[in-house]
Amino acid sequence: MIGTAAFSQNLVLKPTIGINFTDFSKQPPSGEYSSQVGWQIGGTVAIGERFYFEPGIFYAQKSSKYTSGTPSVTDTKFDISGIRIPVGVGIKLFSAEAPINIRAMGGGSAFFVTSVSDGSKSDYSSPTWGLYAGAGVDFLSLFVDLKYEWSLTNVQKDVSQIDVGKSRSFFINAGFRLPL
Repeated sequence: MIGTAAFSQNLVLKPTIGINFTDFSKQPPSGEYSSQVGWQIGGTVAIGERFYFEPGIFYAQKSSKYTSGTPSVTDTKFDISGIRIPVGVGIKLFSAEAPINIRAMGGGSAFFVTSVSDGSKSDYSSPTWGLYAGAGVDFLSLFVDLKYEWSLTNVQKDVSQIDVGKSRSFFINAGFRLPL
């Protein structure tokens, strides 16, 4: 029944590439965390007309930097790579056939850590769960999406040594809309 409903709807494949900026919800007692440019590549499938359901899968690298402000302590860059699986819903503000459209969307996501640049992968929570909200613009077969994601899960498992809290990420994605 679900398969029949999916195929009776409008399906649009959306291959995507983008950048992201990730920081942490807690600052250390000395120094600071700052977001660095990360990236992602993947895609989604939009199912529906004006109201749509949009699952996806991306390979992403999120990057942040710790700056101590002390010459004797080296700065540390945190690169966390993994598979991000967003599942969202959205609405097109104009008719589905309009050549230019504005969209609003939101949903949840899971991020499965595959590698880290600092420490051991086992020190990081995986999966981390998140909620996101955003907006997008469609122009003919091109699109641009802006999304902000709030993590619901702490970045690291053991907070007794360093507690960076939860991640917060801003995503900028662009790609093509390929109707199926």
